Amino acid sequence: MNQFLPVSKEEMVERGWYWYDFLVITGDAYVDHPTFGPAIISRVLEAEGYRVAVLAQPDWHSADAFAAMGRPRLGVLLSAGNIDSMVAHYTAAKRRRHDDAYSPGNQAGRRPDRATIVYSNRVREAFRDIPLIIGGLEASLRRYAHYDYWEDKVRRSILVDSQADLLTYGMGERATREIARRLAKKEPISSITDVKGTCFLARSADACAYPKVEVASFEEVARDKRAYALANQVEYEEHDPIRGRAIVQRHGDAYVIANPPAMPLNTAELDAVAELPYVREPHPMYDAMGGVPAIEEVRFSVAHNRGCFGACNFCSLAFHQGRMITSRSHESVIREVEMLTKHPGFKGYIHDVGGPTANFRHPSCAKQLEHGLCKKRACLAPTPCPNLDADHSDYLKLLRELRAIPGIKKIFIRSGIRFDYMLEDKNGEFFAELVKHHVSGQLKVAPEHCVNGVLDYMGKPHIQVYEKFKQKYDRLNQKYGKEQYVVPYLMSSHPGCTLQDAVKLAEWLNKTGRQPEQVQDFYPTPGTLSTCMYYTGIDPRTMEPVYVPTDPHDKAMQRALMQWKRPDKRPLVLEALRKAGREDLIGYGKECLLRPVHGAPAGGPPEGRKSAGKGRAGEKSRGGKPKLKQAGLRVEHNESHAKRKAGWAKPKSKKNAKPGKGR
Repeated sequence: MNQFLPVSKEEMVERGWYWYDFLVITGDAYVDHPTFGPAIISRVLEAEGYRVAVLAQPDWHSADAFAAMGRPRLGVLLSAGNIDSMVAHYTAAKRRRHDDAYSPGNQAGRRPDRATIVYSNRVREAFRDIPLIIGGLEASLRRYAHYDYWEDKVRRSILVDSQADLLTYGMGERATREIARRLAKKEPISSITDVKGTCFLARSADACAYPKVEVASFEEVARDKRAYALANQVEYEEHDPIRGRAIVQRHGDAYVIANPPAMPLNTAELDAVAELPYVREPHPMYDAMGGVPAIEEVRFSVAHNRGCFGACNFCSLAFHQGRMITSRSHESVIREVEMLTKHPGFKGYIHDVGGPTANFRHPSCAKQLEHGLCKKRACLAPTPCPNLDADHSDYLKLLRELRAIPGIKKIFIRSGIRFDYMLEDKNGEFFAELVKHHVSGQLKVAPEHCVNGVLDYMGKPHIQVYEKFKQKYDRLNQKYGKEQYVVPYLMSSHPGCTLQDAVKLAEWLNKTGRQPEQVQDFYPTPGTLSTCMYYTGIDPRTMEPVYVPTDPHDKAMQRALMQWKRPDKRPLVLEALRKAGREDLIGYGKECLLRPVHGAPAGGPPEGRKSAGKGRAGEKSRGGKPKLKQAGLRVEHNESHAKRKAGWAKPKSKKNAKPGKGR
């Protein structure tokens, strides 16, 4: 039976340990599962023969908790957890969150803001000059000078602010193994400056061991937004393990040097990491606190791939995992699913066989393997590259093999289907089997918006592609007698989205009979191209200006327009329509979003705009009787009717009564 790694001095003594090699600190609860980064790194080190202890969510108000297990022999590895600590704590509106799925009992506040920096300070208090390596998503996305949404300013590289010795970025298995090997050979941490996938501080740019490019300094990007945009684009373009160069950025008298990215693990290596002896559960010390909610989404799910060449500009994946796809072997995934069928809580359903993007199983094209991904060309948007290899046959074969395993009732795909990529596969077998076997009532996809200009800023395909997908999806459901729906993820207030664009999105939702229960407002996370647009007002790909909705009230209006039927949103929607010059959408026609208030006439079309909507005086209602004139007619808002109409689709059974949660 697999054991958790020790989390206290008492547990080390039970193992007969009176010393250990590495302390792994995490801002999440200790969940020993291969979807938790600190668990992966801990098990990778253990597999290399090192003694590893885990310190999860320590009390950061003093150094006592950090010193409690004693000084590790070789070093400390530190992560804020699976997500950035500021994202974990605050909404896009900068309001404090009330829960945290990565903490026991869903309790918020069990880690500090800017956890990597705070934990690093406590490690230095506890162990002074011990080798300190920071990693995880928070460190990875903040490795350069970066715009910080919560302080609304450019901050220094987190390597500078934490005063760590090294920073590992991306998926850190290769870098961690190499660092540990050299520390075990008594090599000073100050000399470990040539490991790919790491950053270090130096007194000279000449300390870099690789071909390099220097971007504008912290001081320059902090005062000049154009310099920031130029630097951000270079940082993004060079994040390629084949053609990428090292990046140098001066911070005062020191230089942050980011070595080129490490190569992704190959299939055999990825299999080995996925099949390390994880317990696959939260540590039992959390049982009395209600467990750790984050495990519920992944306990009966399988990650079969890494990386994403989708290149959505608002997504951090390209800047962290990278755009090169690697995948596990069929045999490895089958072994994992067979193991899950023996779990006492397993009921026959695998919730997901996915990853960053579920239907990516191989690199986007053969050229990528030799030359890396193209600098100035995205694989899928705004149109697919002619070299794109959209073959789904390997993924389809894997799913068929998994469905045949005894004890399996259903294999679902929930982690995201790239619908534009799927449409490029001229063989329709995968699409057909997706509909027949792998949808749990609702398929979640991400068109994000309906205005093509906004979608271009997002790095997403044009809306016509989504509509083509939706039509084919509906036809297949009808063909196979399925009652399954599409839940489209949508985003408000992305850079490039004007109030007029937000109105068009509301019109599109009204036309398609959709209104989302949850709306994702754009969240400027560190490092992404969209965050660069948000801060600078410049599209770094073209260096052209871009409109950015930053005023909280304007953003609230954009958000409200996507939920125009909600009574509490009416004042904001009314204000937005008037501000956008779209009073024609206040009336009685089916195209209208709002009904007039008592005593007010329906909004007429603005100058030069064709009249929108039917239902004007003299037209007949469904019952054949003439409709009353609009002027002066009081129309009560029927809240229960609005609630019935607010769903994605009319439910016909309890299991389809509510859509799934948003992102």
